[in-house]
Amino acid sequence: MSEQPQLPKNPPAKVHGVAHVFAAARYSYGGFRVLWGETAFRHEVLLGFMMLAITAAFGASLLQLVIGLLLVLVTLAVEALNTAIEVLVDHISPDYSEMAKHAKDLGSFAVFCLLVANGVYFAYVLASTLFGIA
Repeated sequence: MSEQPQLPKNPPAKVHGVAHVFAAARYSYGGFRVLWGETAFRHEVLLGFMMLAITAAFGASLLQLVIGLLLVLVTLAVEALNTAIEVLVDHISPDYSEMAKHAKDLGSFAVFCLLVANGVYFAYVLASTLFGIA
């Protein structure tokens, strides 16, 4: 896992109104930059877009593509939460512990379930477009 940036000792003051929207966008971009350092995240982005491109090339409907995109985005969001769990666990429990291992394993399992869901959906869309299986 890549090294995480250190937060300032004195966090910035809370912002409100329109400034909050821009601050939230900066925080999201910061999270994306952290995630882009994770190999699993880059693989999931690559496979997700490959899956969408392949299904589009084989004639998937707009609805099928939208559902596929949403499934990929949910997978990436859960990967972000899994990475957040790993970062917190490593911070709280730098030494090995069974509870820390369980927390990381559970986060990993959540991502795995969504990867399986992506695979099943991908197979379904390909079967329905190529062979007319409904």
